[in-house]
Amino acid sequence: MQNLNKIFKELESCPKEQLGANLDKLRESVDSIFKTQQHNFTKLNQIGTALSAESNLNVLLELIVTAAMEFTNADGGTLYRTSDDDKHLKFEILRTASLNFKMGGTTGIECPFYPIKLFPDGKPNHEQVAAYVAITGETVNIPDVYEVSGFDFQGTKGFDQKTGYRSTSMLVIPLKNHENEIIGVLQLLNAQDKENEIISFSKETQKIIESLASQAAIALTNTQLIKGLSDLLEAFIQVIAGAIDEKSPYTGGHIRRVAEVTLMIAEAIHKTKEGRFAKVKFSPENMHELKVAGWLHDIGKITTPEYVVDKATKLETIYDRVHTVVTRFEILKRDVKIESLEKKAELLAEGKSNEAQVLEAELQSKISEIEDDCNFIKQVNVGGEFLSDDKIERINSIATKYKVTVDGENQNFLSENEVYNLSIRKGTLTPEERNVINHHIVVTIDMLESLPYPKKLRNVPEFAGGHHETLIGTGYPKGLTEDELSLEAKIMAVADIFEALTAQDRPYKDGKKMSEAMRILGFFVKDKHIDGDILKAFVESGYCAEYAKNELHPNQLDTFEFEGKTYDYTVYKEHAQKCFEEKQKQIEQRLKEKTVTTY
Repeated sequence: MQNLNKIFKELESCPKEQLGANLDKLRESVDSIFKTQQHNFTKLNQIGTALSAESNLNVLLELIVTAAMEFTNADGGTLYRTSDDDKHLKFEILRTASLNFKMGGTTGIECPFYPIKLFPDGKPNHEQVAAYVAITGETVNIPDVYEVSGFDFQGTKGFDQKTGYRSTSMLVIPLKNHENEIIGVLQLLNAQDKENEIISFSKETQKIIESLASQAAIALTNTQLIKGLSDLLEAFIQVIAGAIDEKSPYTGGHIRRVAEVTLMIAEAIHKTKEGRFAKVKFSPENMHELKVAGWLHDIGKITTPEYVVDKATKLETIYDRVHTVVTRFEILKRDVKIESLEKKAELLAEGKSNEAQVLEAELQSKISEIEDDCNFIKQVNVGGEFLSDDKIERINSIATKYKVTVDGENQNFLSENEVYNLSIRKGTLTPEERNVINHHIVVTIDMLESLPYPKKLRNVPEFAGGHHETLIGTGYPKGLTEDELSLEAKIMAVADIFEALTAQDRPYKDGKKMSEAMRILGFFVKDKHIDGDILKAFVESGYCAEYAKNELHPNQLDTFEFEGKTYDYTVYKEHAQKCFEEKQKQIEQRLKEKTVTTY
């Protein structure tokens, strides 16, 4: 542009005979300027496109600096980002081409410099040029940092002394977002001409870099917003899991562990090089989607009553009613003793000591019978083994054999509801309670399908909602078959069952040993409830062993056979013991925090 102005002045004073030559020179200058502007516009557009397409924050920050350096042929570039509290400038990217000096970004080398304080002692920092630009929002263009006053360049000069470098021209530009907030500062050093001689940053170059900085700020803001939303979603998921954890510290552990096993299995399949899964690969986005599904797979349990989720005994509701039944037995023994003592006193008063002794023997027999029945009820209340017909008959017999007086009326010793619960054949849940538990997956699907997912998470409802399905359509809630289930849903089914079998923090059962868990999983494979190839990938990859040594009780680690191979997990017992002790402390702490005495 300066050359063009010079030619115009020459045209005004040049003789007519030289006018043609000067016009040709003008035409060439205009053409050159046009081509340069067109090139700059194209390049700026390309850079803008590249910036807007980049989602990796480190790569984006690096791209901003390298693009600005290439555009201006600058030898050095530094990018700062403002802290969340807007009180500091943090070094993010450092580049000096001639020294091959690189820090930050994708280099993996952290910038070792302290953040620049913007308001030391509460006053604005106008001494350091980057801080000045961050505070005022003004661009600073310096021809030579050694010949300028008003800024403190001791750090720059110190760098020059150590390296033999000579910092000269400097262009410092603020990065402003759509709300005109300063989110960072771009600093370029030592602009160079075509012969790589150091020159000042021209006004035209400054305008172009300001335009680039504007695009960079938008791209950086978008990336930060996307990351912020992603972090918010992650935090929200953790909050939901925490809410379920508040209902049951056991369920909270289940959610975390299922998510962990799910990702381990996916990683195992991803690394498989032969067989059915040889071509199956999971991208970071796929893994994140699986992670989210894992954390949300039991979200429906937030609506499940706590006593059902944690029902450790058959008579448990909001408390274990067996204690009430035991109290009845104690009252029954008291009443029998009182009745016997009254009769014994009458017999002794009548001089019938022999009959009194017989009565005492009968009393001891009745007390023994009552205590035996009480112990039986306490035993069947646990639900640790399959309940036979003769035991159910005995429960019904006890219910009517004794009587209790309520409001002056004689009633059966056990209520219909107590008999019904005590007669549960296996486990601690009635069919109705089992339906309540199973309904959580319906609620899970309804809740997850109601959310507006981004494209990368749109499969979360299907992944999370299919972990109770089987390969032959006998699962719930939709009765899907193998062809209707995604690989990810099948992975989650294996993870969910494996965790349920081996979990040792459930209130109603002990965790299975690895040999027993693998035996049961083998039956699940045989019955086509789960995918055997998925289980095989998990075990043979070593991820199963990794999980076992970190999550299972040492007593669960034994030797087992799988697919013709022997696996010895006893070697992990010492490590498992340390992990178990730490987790027990955490569970005890959660239970302690959950138990609040109200006065």
